[in-house]
Amino acid sequence: MISLFGTKKEKQPRRSQNMPRRRDFAAAKIDRLTAGWAGVSTSADAAARNTLTRIRARSRQLAADNDYARRFFKLCRSNVVGSQGINLQVRAIERETSQGVQFDDRANGMIESAWYDWAKKKNCTIDGRLSWIDVKQLIVETVAKDGEIFVRKIRGRAAGNAFGFALQLLEADHIDETHHDVLPNGNKIRMGIEYNEWNRPVAYHVMNRHPGDSYYVSDQRTQRERILATDMIHLYNSERVSQSRGIPWMVSAMRRMNMLGGYEEAELVAARIGASKMGFFTSQEGTEYTGSGEDENGNIITEAEPGLFEQLPGGMSFTAFDPQHPTSSFGTFIKSMLRGAASGLGVSYNSLGNDLEGVNFSSIRQGALEERELWKLLQTWLIEHLCEDVFEDWLLMALTTQRIPLPLNKFEKFNKPIWRPRGWRWVDPLKEMKAYTEAVSAGFLSAQDVASDLGMDIEEVYAQLALEQRLRDKHGVVLGAPDARGMQAVIDAEAQDGQGNAES
Repeated sequence: MISLFGTKKEKQPRRSQNMPRRRDFAAAKIDRLTAGWAGVSTSADAAARNTLTRIRARSRQLAADNDYARRFFKLCRSNVVGSQGINLQVRAIERETSQGVQFDDRANGMIESAWYDWAKKKNCTIDGRLSWIDVKQLIVETVAKDGEIFVRKIRGRAAGNAFGFALQLLEADHIDETHHDVLPNGNKIRMGIEYNEWNRPVAYHVMNRHPGDSYYVSDQRTQRERILATDMIHLYNSERVSQSRGIPWMVSAMRRMNMLGGYEEAELVAARIGASKMGFFTSQEGTEYTGSGEDENGNIITEAEPGLFEQLPGGMSFTAFDPQHPTSSFGTFIKSMLRGAASGLGVSYNSLGNDLEGVNFSSIRQGALEERELWKLLQTWLIEHLCEDVFEDWLLMALTTQRIPLPLNKFEKFNKPIWRPRGWRWVDPLKEMKAYTEAVSAGFLSAQDVASDLGMDIEEVYAQLALEQRLRDKHGVVLGAPDARGMQAVIDAEAQDGQGNAES
């Protein structure tokens, strides 16, 4: 209805007092239980700017003194790189026909041979001390420990080898994370790295010496050198979009592992004192107690040694101190703490604690498979961010210098690397082999798939088998092998026997 004074507003229904209010997320609630739960929405660089140096130093300290931390870094080395490294196989194509692809075997062989020659320690790094396998192992451990590493690419005569290409490894300390600036061209230096307007790294400002190195000439000043991003590889695992620098992988487990190390030391000391039973003699003459010696303040020192009996002066009494350590819950508590640390590190407790007590085939296999997926993920990361980058620049320089006598204008043809990372042996070889055999027979897997899981190339396997066959024919050696039915009977019998042992 229209009134004399305009449109009449309708009355809004009153909110019922019993209607529930809109609820917020429980994780955002602030009360006495969550008052100490800090939640500041800062960028990744702002969060790390003031703490990264301390975190890195503590991670290195744990790597030096904590057994479990050292175990984790060894796991990273052995599982991501392994003893044989990540092997190269070049697959340059000569021609494609209706019958399939024909590879340029001659060119592929020349490139692979030259690559493995460069991979020796005299050629790979600028200082001539590390081989390519050493470089990969050191990079993986350093990134896990420090969060990042920088690899400088040296080209031309400065490389000091026939290929005109070498690498220089730089620790994270060489790029000062406290160095910030705005340049006249509009570029911004953030945590030692220069970015353009699109937040793309264009240069790295590198200090000419390690800031923690005390062995240098007194009049030598620390200077920064601007190195183009095309000459530098910055290796780190990015966990946030805005992250410029790498964070040590142990960051979430460091506090727990440090306190656990202190707890184990305290238990060990208490157990040693408890095992060193002592006794005391008293004399009526009241001979003065001398102890084992004095400290710098003149206080008497008493050492707890097994079977030691001291003499007390008259008027003094002894109160027994008999610590019962370690307690019965020591092992259970250690396991619980290590499980939490292992979860933060992404590995299984059995691997981190080096403990296979009480495990069965199913549990150890499940844990191994899950853990191997992490190692495969890191292998892919290392291949994409290091191996492919290094190989591309190495090949370009090797063709330019004619260390590899192939035409430079066919660079794209020859730049076809395939990387074979290490594989893993089976937890139960018999069962795994049977599963692979059935999968290949059913067409779900190829022989190359199986070989790749083991870190091998099927062509190399067949070549090795052919070579062995020729050697057997040459020397008249005949090896007996059961037929398919006999082999299947052996597999079934051993599998049944293994199942019976597991049930018992």
